[in-house]
Amino acid sequence: MAKITYIEHSGAEHVVDVETGLTVMEGAIRNLVPGIDADCGGACACATCHVYVDPAWMPLTGQRESMEESMLDFAGDVRDNSRLSCQIKVHDALDGLIVRMPEQQG
Repeated sequence: MAKITYIEHSGAEHVVDVETGLTVMEGAIRNLVPGIDADCGGACACATCHVYVDPAWMPLTGQRESMEESMLDFAGDVRDNSRLSCQIKVHDALDGLIVRMPEQQG
């Protein structure tokens, strides 16, 4: 279990407990966190779960895979710390993770 803070573009924060083994996207969807659409349901086939990982957490969230890189081409305002939340598996070391949502998805 990891406590993850999701911060909307407006600054509204949502702190939720996410089970180990789920993805950051699943944690948002299951806890009704607004700002992550997840249109493809986590298949890495859209870019509607785009988040910005807090830089301090980048080493623990892993690297982008080539498919994720391709999907991010469809996202707006991509930054160095952009990730698709469906590709970040939650594990105990991510307890305290902070992600921010872009102004809009897709």
